[in-house]
Amino acid sequence: MNTTAIHIPSAKPKALTDSDWVRHGFIGLTLLIIGLFLILPLATVLIEAFSKGWTAYAGSLTHPDTLAAIRLTLLTAAVTVPLTTFFGISAAWAIARFDFRGKNILITLIDLPFSVSPVIAGLIYVLMFGARGWFGPWLDDYDIKIVFAVPGIILATLFVTFPFVARELIPLMQEMGHEEEEAALSLGASGLRTFFKVTLPNIKWGLLYGVLLCNARAMGEFGAVSVVSGHIRGLTNTLPLHVEITYNEYDFVGSFASASLLAALAVVTLVVKSYLEWRQTLDRKVSGDA
Repeated sequence: MNTTAIHIPSAKPKALTDSDWVRHGFIGLTLLIIGLFLILPLATVLIEAFSKGWTAYAGSLTHPDTLAAIRLTLLTAAVTVPLTTFFGISAAWAIARFDFRGKNILITLIDLPFSVSPVIAGLIYVLMFGARGWFGPWLDDYDIKIVFAVPGIILATLFVTFPFVARELIPLMQEMGHEEEEAALSLGASGLRTFFKVTLPNIKWGLLYGVLLCNARAMGEFGAVSVVSGHIRGLTNTLPLHVEITYNEYDFVGSFASASLLAALAVVTLVVKSYLEWRQTLDRKVSGDA
């Protein structure tokens, strides 16, 4: 008995074609958005910064006000990042390792700077430490300046940066558990030795990632710092504030030259961030295979 095979056209090639169209469409849309909102602005900054040549660019960056803004920005980051790191490790340790009343409230308070406008944070410090603030008269009696001075800038930057390390480490330490730490303690290791030999190696990539984001935010913060700085040239202007002031004075080369430093910081941050994420994923795969 002869049978004739009946060929039924498969719908798979069409499905694959439709899938390819969707994939290429989303890839193209993503590249378009990146080009419009990332690459084009960065290119514009560089073009404007070098619009009058290298000499004008270098002269803008070596101007005394620019150098003062760079120094203050670096000083602010140098003070705030270690303090934020210490707080982040302590808070993550307490939340991940202990159960206590008010734990959820503490987590909410850590997240508060993410939801509060930086401008409001700056106004809070002015209300507290300004000349007519709560502690203003007392500070004036002892000739202590916080608002419109470097301490106010550091406090405002601390407010907006302190969640970064903590929020990066809390889920990581909760996922890690505490069996290895308990084993080390049971073998006679001290708490400090256990932290450096057991805990720190397990959280190092997450910690570096949080520190990196904290440093980038500290150097690029504008809103809170703008409120408490007073915009005093050479004294309380950080690099983002210097960009605004020079732009408002139509010094476009100086403004974009300073902005190019911040743009370079952003690019370096993205590169290092991608590297840290890759290393963290690689470590997890190695740990899983082991």
